[in-house]
Formats: sequence, C-alpha cells, structure tokens
Amino acid sequence: MALKLTDSIMDQLLDALVEKGWFEWPHAVTDELCQQLLTEAEQHDDQGNLQRAGIGRGDVHQLNTDIRRDQIKWLDGASTAQQTYFKQMAELQYQLNRALFLGLFEYECHFAVYKAGAFYKKHLDSFRGRANRMVTTVLYLNPDWQTGWGGELVIYNEDSSKKLATVTPEIGKLVVFMSEQIPHEVLPTQQPRISIAGWFRCNNSIAGQIDPAK
Repeated sequence: MALKLTDSIMDQLLDALVEKGWFEWPHAVTDELCQQLLTEAEQHDDQGNLQRAGIGRGDVHQLNTDIRRDQIKWLDGASTAQQTYFKQMAELQYQLNRALFLGLFEYECHFAVYKAGAFYKKHLDSFRGRANRMVTTVLYLNPDWQTGWGGELVIYNEDSSKKLATVTPEIGKLVVFMSEQIPHEVLPTQQPRISIAGWFRCNNSIAGQIDPAK
C-alpha cells in the first residue's frame, strides 16, 4: 500500500509546487488504506472522540462556527493504517526536502469530519514568517462521492482574487500545497465528508525545545 511516488508523479508534483504552489493527485493512496482510515474516523465519531475545530494556535486559539464547522481527531500512529500513512508521508517529506531544500522536520495530521452543512471559509494554513507549517496535504476518504454533494476544496491565487481550482473530495485523492502561499476554502457539504488534513513543518525550536505539534 505504498504511496505511488513514481518519477513521473514526483516531477509533476515538484514542478507544480514551484510554478503554481499546489498539486492535485488523484488515486495517490490506495482505496484499501483509505477505507481503513475512513473506518477509524467513523468509529471516533461514533464514540464521541471528535472535537470541534478551532482557528489559531496556542493563546490565540478560538472556536468560531462562522468560519469553520468541522470536527477533528489528531492521528497518533496507534493503528497499522495510521502507521502506514505516516510512512508514506515520511517518504514524501524526504522527496520534498531532497528536491526543494525545504527543511521539513516533522509531519502532523488529523481526521477532519464535515457533517452535512459544515464548511471552512477562505483562509491560509500559515502566515509567512509567523509559523512553521510549510506544506499542507489533504487526503480524501470519501467513496462514491457524487456531483452536487458540495464539500469541494476551492484553491485561490496568492491575493485571493482568482479561483485556481475546485477539487472534488474523492477517495484516494491527495492535494498538496504551500501552506503560506495558497488561500483555500471548503464549500458547504450536503453529505458527511471525511479527510485527513496534514502539515509538514520546519523546525522552529528554541534552545532545543521543538515547537509543539498541536
């Protein structure tokens, strides 16, 4: 169940990140692994383990349902499926560092569960010079997603003046983009929509203390 990191795909991904700041990668992760991760997310939902997602970090973290209404659960590598996914992201991190010299240090991710009516308004995942999220990944876990269900990821240019892409949240699709560069939003969904949102981070440690993961 390895990530399909062929030379051709890597060339396309790297060129797209350099030239556009984002890359859409259909069928990047196998349906089998996605189904396993989807089952985990649904179990966390059934067991009440999800928490309302907020905006900001640390002292400025707050809940604001006018901006986002998804629920999350951080991945911790507790299952074989999670470990497999973390290994795939580690390989992607290695390739990005080798080709683009980004200095990516670690990876963090969470399940993002959007119930019917949920959305996330336009935002950046990181602000230049103020945080250490460098590259964002979004893996979709939704089998048989139908046109008209909503929940698309909309990607904008750097000044938010133009829509660059509207991405359907289909199972196995991985979207990769530069966290400080690409504004984006999740449109209201008509059906439950589940993904894994993740971030490759640089090391902003001070006196040997690594910036907390979450």
